[in-house]
Amino acid sequence: MMILVLYGTTEARELISLISASGYPVLATALTAYGGTMAGMGGAVEVLPAPESVADLAGQMKQRGIALVVDATHPFPGPLSEMARAACNNLQVPYVRYQREETTLPDDPLIHPVDSWNEAVHAAARLGDTIFLTTGSNNLELFVRSPVMKGKRLVVRVLPDHRIIKKCQDLGFLPRDIVALQGPFSTRFNRAIFQAYKADVIVTRDSGRTTDTKIKAALALKLPVVIIKRTPPAENNMVYTYEQVLRLVQRYLG
Repeated sequence: MMILVLYGTTEARELISLISASGYPVLATALTAYGGTMAGMGGAVEVLPAPESVADLAGQMKQRGIALVVDATHPFPGPLSEMARAACNNLQVPYVRYQREETTLPDDPLIHPVDSWNEAVHAAARLGDTIFLTTGSNNLELFVRSPVMKGKRLVVRVLPDHRIIKKCQDLGFLPRDIVALQGPFSTRFNRAIFQAYKADVIVTRDSGRTTDTKIKAALALKLPVVIIKRTPPAENNMVYTYEQVLRLVQRYLG
């Protein structure tokens, strides 16, 4: 009765440790080698190779006897979440998604919530000339290739992973505009970085946890913040606390 945890957040590693401590064997998988390494540090008995397709993941799950999948990837579901949902549906394996609570946004005219990446591109272009992207490496091409960004300076903060750095360079980012750092970052640190790069506007996603430190830093500098809100989740088994995850583990596995 193995449990598979999809790694993608700090909470994933913590959940692996908690579930293991409760007496359940945990396997993990991630889309990157770095994610796999971090998952292993949480106490997973094995880290499965990054799946290439739904069929690949389903095959791995069937071979290892996976009885439950806990999705603790990024608050914005990505390819691994989509593969896992489909694989679980094919195999009739329960799927549980751990989700961070959404950030409570301040009532401030500098806060600009949007519903999509395209809206974020246009809002950021309207609000400033030096745009600091704290959205990670996903969808950078939407900002780079949009006509409304002509003449704008884009600064991006991403993980210090060589593949991600290469993606930024391939998109035309100069070294001076790539901030390769791993968080979490404090409000004070964010403020210093935003000042150092002379940002006019900050773009972020509502990823929970440390989103508020970006917002506080930006507001302290009187900078507008474009916040990409989450798409309403479609999953029934959505949980927001570790205790809820453990209760579902016990319900499904006894």
